[in-house]
Amino acid sequence: MEEIVTYVEMTALSELRASPPANGVTLERVDGTSPLIRSVQARIGEPYAWASASRSDDDWAEWLSHPLRQYWFIKYETEIAGIADFELQPGGEVEITTFGLLPEYVGRGLGGYALTLVVRQAWEVEPVGAESVWRIWLHTSTLDHPNALANYERRGFRPFRTRVKQREDRRCRTWDESAGLPVFDSGDPTFAERADEHKAFRVLPDDL
Repeated sequence: MEEIVTYVEMTALSELRASPPANGVTLERVDGTSPLIRSVQARIGEPYAWASASRSDDDWAEWLSHPLRQYWFIKYETEIAGIADFELQPGGEVEITTFGLLPEYVGRGLGGYALTLVVRQAWEVEPVGAESVWRIWLHTSTLDHPNALANYERRGFRPFRTRVKQREDRRCRTWDESAGLPVFDSGDPTFAERADEHKAFRVLPDDL
């Protein structure tokens, strides 16, 4: 699949344009050993072909062992509504490597305030190799939620780079070993076309 990747940045906390508060939305720090990190990221990322939706056990072990990565659950009241993680980088930079809401919380007006909380928290981390954090950055893609880039720009992020790349369609992510056929996700826009090529298929439940 072709995608356009846009990299955005913020170089001062004063550039943050905060969203109005959304009642019940908070952040909760979580240890990298929590098994929920993997399941939450996979559920969020599967519709958008995120790498986290198809990482192997070894890839996850490497990802979660990074000593300079922090994990935060986005909570709605008492429930997990999404996740964010930061990677602290040398020279006072912080990359937001993951930000997203679970499918059942998308479209409920929570994303703007959740991002506001995440950005504020990113500015408050202990910097690496610098006296203070001076830059927060992340990237998004045309395969992400259609409102993703607009949400980042509304919060004050500025694009500084774009590139076009090809990405494997990870939404076709497993096989029916007995039939030797792929298990397709009905949320994939090429679902019907590719299913016809194989002549036989089964559909994953929408909530997986």
